[in-house]
Amino acid sequence: MTAATEPPPRILTLDIVRGVAVMGILAMNIVAFAMPPAAYMNPRAYGTESGWDLASWAFNFVLVDGKMRGLFSFLFGASLLLVIQKAEARGESPASVHFRRMLWLLFFGLLHFYFIWYGDILTGYALIGLLAWFFRELEPRKLLVWGVLLVLLQFALMSGFAVTAHALTAAVSGPRPDPAAVEGLRGMGEGIAVPTPTELHEQMRLYLGGWWGIAHHQLTDQTAKPLFMLFIFGWETLGYMLLGMAGLKSGFLTGAWDDRLYRKVAATGFAIALPIYAALAWLVWSDGFTVPGVFTFVFAGTVLIRPVAVVAIAALVILLTRGGGRLANRIAAAGRAAFTNYLGTSILMTGFFYGWGAGLFGRFSRIELWLVVFAMWALMLAWSKPWLDRHRFGPFEWLWRSLARWSWQPMRKPAPA
Repeated sequence: MTAATEPPPRILTLDIVRGVAVMGILAMNIVAFAMPPAAYMNPRAYGTESGWDLASWAFNFVLVDGKMRGLFSFLFGASLLLVIQKAEARGESPASVHFRRMLWLLFFGLLHFYFIWYGDILTGYALIGLLAWFFRELEPRKLLVWGVLLVLLQFALMSGFAVTAHALTAAVSGPRPDPAAVEGLRGMGEGIAVPTPTELHEQMRLYLGGWWGIAHHQLTDQTAKPLFMLFIFGWETLGYMLLGMAGLKSGFLTGAWDDRLYRKVAATGFAIALPIYAALAWLVWSDGFTVPGVFTFVFAGTVLIRPVAVVAIAALVILLTRGGGRLANRIAAAGRAAFTNYLGTSILMTGFFYGWGAGLFGRFSRIELWLVVFAMWALMLAWSKPWLDRHRFGPFEWLWRSLARWSWQPMRKPAPA
């Protein structure tokens, strides 16, 4: 490849923010890797044995939960638009490039969900990414409007679930509980409420069992879950992708704004978001993590404030990494290899915790899990930059790109003259 055909230089800021997002996602996902599913939303369900564990949950709820996923969604929308723009600049068909990428991402996501880990987000990103194509030519202001409208739709949906949960709770609290309401509340509480001893035993048996037992569970009992999750969270995710497109076009996500503006955005965003998140954490804990409480304070209560926190975090990351440096470069490399780091984390973490690997599922409390998180972060930072110093792409990025382009892409960088 000659200098004339070398790919354009990457936007370092995008890679850094993406690297922070992919690392931050693990800080929340680690609970889902290591504990029964309800523990992800409800610290009373499992893994809270001390005040330190409660503090760990509160820290994650206020600063991590939903924000890193939101940040990743912003970056996915920005990167999606960037790929389309580069395809147009090369004279390629942007539609062909985009839709092939999303369809292969869907393939990876389904493999990930059914055969590696139930917490997959790639399937939803691929399907929503197909829709994002139709917004690519909008100016930033219109993208912002669409993004806000979709977040409001997400809020309306979650508020409806909260109202339903409260109504079902009222229907089962009398002397003669309505059987249909009992069943409905039980269904809404699946994955939220504290599991019964029988349910906990079955979950421990499943995840401490063999690989095929877990895969069979995903293929049979969880067959339609990717579509269900798409309906539940897809509106917000598409909104975040459009906000990410607006962030790219406006220069916010590329670091083009003045430092003063980034400081103002970060300070204002945190001043608004942090007190509200802290209040919601106190309310849901005081409520005892009841099903109506979780739907009210966690699912509905956070929807409108989460994008404010996401934008504030992005502004702060951009400010703190303005000068580059060794750590910033390593985080940027982790962001360039985000696809590999995301899938690799799932493979390593399920191998560490599930029965087909080290079998440490259910052995760690929340605060102890931070040791695993720090170790995985260190691994991401250690391998990504040396690899990308010698190769054009991360391993899974290379495979995805090669499949989407129907030809094996050159992997190794040319040796310096």
